[in-house]
Amino acid sequence: MSDRDDSDTQDEARENERKDAKDDGDKAKDKARKKPGKKPLIILGVVVVVLAIGAFVWWFLTRNQVSTDDAYTDGDAVTIAPKVSGYVVTMNIDDNRFVHKGDLLIRIDPRDYQAQLDQANAQLGLAQAQLHAAQTQLEVARVQYPAQLAEAQAQELNARANLAQASAAYERQHSVDIRATSQQNIDTADAQQKSAQANVAQARAQVRTASLVPQQIAQVVATVEERRQQVRQAQAQVESAQLNLSYTELRAPADGWITKRNVQYGTFLQAGTSILSLVTTRVWISANFKESQLDRMQPGDKVDIDVDAYPDMKLHGHVDSVQLGSGSRFSAFPAENATGNFVKIVQRVPVKIVIDDGLKPGTSLPLGLSVVPTVMLRH
Repeated sequence: MSDRDDSDTQDEARENERKDAKDDGDKAKDKARKKPGKKPLIILGVVVVVLAIGAFVWWFLTRNQVSTDDAYTDGDAVTIAPKVSGYVVTMNIDDNRFVHKGDLLIRIDPRDYQAQLDQANAQLGLAQAQLHAAQTQLEVARVQYPAQLAEAQAQELNARANLAQASAAYERQHSVDIRATSQQNIDTADAQQKSAQANVAQARAQVRTASLVPQQIAQVVATVEERRQQVRQAQAQVESAQLNLSYTELRAPADGWITKRNVQYGTFLQAGTSILSLVTTRVWISANFKESQLDRMQPGDKVDIDVDAYPDMKLHGHVDSVQLGSGSRFSAFPAENATGNFVKIVQRVPVKIVIDDGLKPGTSLPLGLSVVPTVMLRH
C-alpha cells in the first residue's frame, strides 16, 4: 500500500509541475504580446525617410516648372463665303480634304457675269470713241477759232474801208451844187453810207464773237475732259465686272483642311453666306495659366506638351506671348468688381505657345484638343 501511495504522490507532483510550466509559458507569451519588438518602428521610419527623400527630389526637379490642364490646341479657321450669287456648277471639295493655296474649290455659274463684262467692255469702247472724237475736235478748234477771229477782223477792216468810200461819196454828193448832180445820186450815196455803217457794225460784232478764242477752246477742252472721265467710269465698270466674274471661282486662301462644309453641287449660293471653313496648317497652344503662375514666365521659355488624345505624342515648343488681359476681362460680360460684394477669384491669363517640333511633316492637330503644357522657367 505504501508503494502505491508513493506512486500517486509522484504523479500528482509531476502533474503540478506541468501545470506550473504551462502557466509560466502562457505568462511569457502574454508578456511577449504586450511588449512588441522594434522591427515595425524601424520599417515605419525607413518608409518616412524614403517618402521625404522622394518628395524633396520631386520638388527639386519641378521647382522651375509650371503646368496647367486648362489648355487646348488653337489655330486659324478661315470662313469661306462667296461674294456673288449663283448656282454651283463645279465642286472640287469634300469633308476633311487637304487643299493647297490657290486650288479651285467651287465655281459658280459665270454666264451672267460674263454678259455683264461684255456689256461693260462695249460701254468702254463707246466712251473711248467719244473721247477720240472730242480730242480731234479740240485739235480742230485750236486752229479754227483763231482763223475765224482773223477772218472777222479782216471783214471788219473791209467794212471800214467800204464805209470810208461810201462816206466820201456821200460828202461829194452833198457838197456839190444841186444842179451838178441828181437826187438819185444823192439817195444812192446815202444808202451806200448806211449800208457800209451796218456792215461795219456787223463785222465789229463778229470780231467780238470770234475774239472769245480762249473760252471756246476751253469749252472743247472741258468736253474732252468729260469724255475722259466717262472712259474712266467705263473702265471702272469693266474692272467691277471682271472682279464679279473672278468671284465665281472660290479658291483656297491657304493650305489647310476643309471643315464645316454645307454646300452641294447645284446649290444656289447667296453672297456673303458661309459655306465652309478652312483650317490652316498653323497650329499653336492656348494655355490659360493662373495669374500666380506668371511671375517668372517669359517669352522664349521652353515648353513640353502632352496631348490627351495622343498619349505617345511628345511635343516641344516655346512661350510666344502672354495676353495683356485676363480671360474674364475680354469675355462677353466682364465682371464689375466695383459694384456689389466682391469675392476675390484667381484669374487665368491666356498664354500662346508655339509648337517647335514633335509633329510629323504634313500632319497637324485638330483644333480644340485638350493638352497639358509644362513650362520650363529660366529665371
